[in-house]
Amino acid sequence: MSRPGFLRSAWPWRSAGYLLSGAVAGMVALVGVVTLAVAGGALTAVLVGLPLLVMLALSGVVVARVERRRLRLVDADPVPDPHRAPAATGLWAWLTTRLREQATWRELGYTLLFAVLLWPVDALAVTVALLFPLSMVATPLLMATVGDGRETKVLKQWTVTTWPTAAEVAVLGLLLLAAGLYVLGVVAGARAGLARLLIASRDSELDARVVELSRSRVRLVDAFEAERRRIERDLHDGAQQRLVALTMALGLARLDAPPGPLADQLAKAHDEAGKALAELRELIQGIHPKVLADYGLSAAVADAADRSVVPVDVDLSVPGRLDQAVEAAAYFVVCEALANVAKHSGAGRAEVRGGHARGRLLLEVRDDGRGGADASAGSGLTGLADRVSVLDGRLSLSSPPGGPTLLRVEFPCEVTESADARGTNGVAAKRDRSG
Repeated sequence: MSRPGFLRSAWPWRSAGYLLSGAVAGMVALVGVVTLAVAGGALTAVLVGLPLLVMLALSGVVVARVERRRLRLVDADPVPDPHRAPAATGLWAWLTTRLREQATWRELGYTLLFAVLLWPVDALAVTVALLFPLSMVATPLLMATVGDGRETKVLKQWTVTTWPTAAEVAVLGLLLLAAGLYVLGVVAGARAGLARLLIASRDSELDARVVELSRSRVRLVDAFEAERRRIERDLHDGAQQRLVALTMALGLARLDAPPGPLADQLAKAHDEAGKALAELRELIQGIHPKVLADYGLSAAVADAADRSVVPVDVDLSVPGRLDQAVEAAAYFVVCEALANVAKHSGAGRAEVRGGHARGRLLLEVRDDGRGGADASAGSGLTGLADRVSVLDGRLSLSSPPGGPTLLRVEFPCEVTESADARGTNGVAAKRDRSG
């Protein structure tokens, strides 16, 4: 409204349309609310009125939905729907969900306020700021048509009998119309602000949604990790055992076959089966390593360091078992970081260190390579950052040109099983590292 071109823009007429439609919608809401209240109260004794009273309580949902659409006339920012989706399908689930929400009762309060007070304000603003000035602007036309060129009444109050007076009234009407358009803008803005305050999402409801989304995200992560473990178990106990049996059978057949083309083919098949078994074992190791499931993060990281092309020093102290999703994410972060060290850094040595303290797991992977690593260059760090963020963790990378490179990851987590409770697992983990 502070811009010079406000009167030439569409906003004054959009404000008028918002208030005019509000007057019409308010009258309809008043009729509906009164009808439902009277009929529901009168028929409650025979139980027929109970559904009508429920409809009255839910009438605010319908009115608020219409109001959110009407707000688009004067509000550039869309108003989000504060209602959450029902947990199940069907009318009963929808009704129980809506009746338990604070937004439903807040929208009912807005509906009652709208039906009793707000729509008369809308109608009064449109009448005073728009219809009265337009009626004054039309004085010469009314005098020429309805008044037969002799006289006409201005706003049904004052009689105009001369053309100069009619022209003066029209000019005054134009000035009042310009001022009235600003008034319409102010009233429409105030009405839109009140409507947004009452029918938009509140911070508490947004917080509840955030909590629910966080919980659903954790459930998805747990389900994903459970599925990974199932696939690893099926491959380990099924396909791998069949390949082992096939390799042994081919080896025995190779020993029994006389020298010649058949023995050469059996030897080739035996070698191919051995390669397939090795690839399958690597695949199983990548899906969910058995050492991680059996002995925990420290042993799994030590095992990954032993298999690394670049020599790796490990100094990781975890006083027990952590949440399975955290252990899996931390392990794969270390594996991806060591793979990047071997492929891109040109490092002669790397180091993995960290531990668990004050409810957080901290891991650092450092190498003495050339540095210059960029997370946006497709090195796999973007995927790692996404996986870490799912568990509310943080990942940071420091890799100046010339090195060294430091990858730091932090997870909020608690120890779910102490080292004393693990018993032999802790011994096995130490033995794995020493070996």
